[in-house]
Amino acid sequence: DTAGAPAPGSHSAFRGGPLEHWDDEMRDLLLRVEGSERDGAAGIWRDALAAPHTGPATWFHGDVSTHNLLVRNGELSAVIDFGCSGVGDTACDTVIVWTHLHGAARGVYRRELAVDDATWARRRGWAIWKALIMLDSRWPAQLALARRVLERLLDER
Repeated sequence: DTAGAPAPGSHSAFRGGPLEHWDDEMRDLLLRVEGSERDGAAGIWRDALAAPHTGPATWFHGDVSTHNLLVRNGELSAVIDFGCSGVGDTACDTVIVWTHLHGAARGVYRRELAVDDATWARRRGWAIWKALIMLDSRWPAQLALARRVLERLLDER
């Protein structure tokens, strides 16, 4: 039941809401890459903006990462940390596809999730936004992750 649930807002960094909220920031973030990387990232963002969420608002977690997934015996056993949760567009919940799934696993994930092209475009938009934010990290591991995500997203075009 979604009655009384919070809409996307500051508690969720507007995850679950329209990507247009981040469009001004993306203009600056795109300056962190050059040449074909910038062109590709800008194209992913344009595609995401051109695919607005038109379905019903549903629950989103807002911070699906390996830090919030508990695994027991190789299987997902729990999801924790619902501080960013709300009701909106779940496209924000799949950045993990590019941060931690490798090769064919990303295709299997998409196929099994059975989402339309517009939803997938918004998911890629969230992922490119996050990758470009992390490119400014002072932590080498996070910077390396941002580069991998950017590479994976651009390889899919």
